[in-house]
Amino acid sequence: MKLVQTSKAPSAIGPYSQAVVANGIVYTSGQIALTPEGGDELLSEDVIVQAVRVMKNLEAVLLEAGSSLDNVLKTTIFLASMDDFSLVNEIYEEAFGAHKPARATVAVKTLPKNALVEIDAIALVQ
Repeated sequence: MKLVQTSKAPSAIGPYSQAVVANGIVYTSGQIALTPEGGDELLSEDVIVQAVRVMKNLEAVLLEAGSSLDNVLKTTIFLASMDDFSLVNEIYEEAFGAHKPARATVAVKTLPKNALVEIDAIALVQ
């Protein structure tokens, strides 16, 4: 098992890793719209701005783990409001292109730091 840490995505805000690689699979922790330096200024922005940052963070963690968005098997999207479903879908589709991993999307009461969106992923290591 290998723990993943990159400075190109925010450090974990709790007692967990950005990702774990085991048996050729990477399991990422959920990413919210923190900057790689850990700044939370984007959390006051709309869901589109937040989703763009979340996907950048997720991609950085996957790359550090030896994977990529093209190797993602499954994601989970957590939304503070299902009203944002279609907006997040647009950003998600731009990031993944023709690749369409399995996915679950759930609405939650609150997310860490009152983020509007959080996404995690399971992917194959290249």
